[in-house]
Amino acid sequence: MSDEYTNAAFAASQGESMRALLAADRVSTLHQISALSREFEGIVEANALVAIDDEHDPEGASTAFERAHVAALLSQAREHLNDLDRALERLERGDYGRCEQCGEPIPTERLEVRPAAKTCVRCASTAR
Repeated sequence: MSDEYTNAAFAASQGESMRALLAADRVSTLHQISALSREFEGIVEANALVAIDDEHDPEGASTAFERAHVAALLSQAREHLNDLDRALERLERGDYGRCEQCGEPIPTERLEVRPAAKTCVRCASTAR
């Protein structure tokens, strides 16, 4: 079976369900980004109202940790959104479902769990 046939078969049989999964994940991620942005802004605003000396204030370290934690979660959510957008682009081009490293098909089960996956399980496990 040729690669073109395999890609066409994937696109025809599963493209719409994958598009729906990616779109749903994208909406959820946008909501998460919005909530985290509000939380981060709230932390920053609360800290602006109070003169905090992180080094000497017992609450200062936990406030700095909370701000850094929310910032990290926000960064991860934005990165995930970019991954989803790239996955949608791959779907439109017709190369969604192929490992970017080895070119082999990514198992449907992996794509159902991680719709933005760009590598097969084997390549993902060797990248760590």
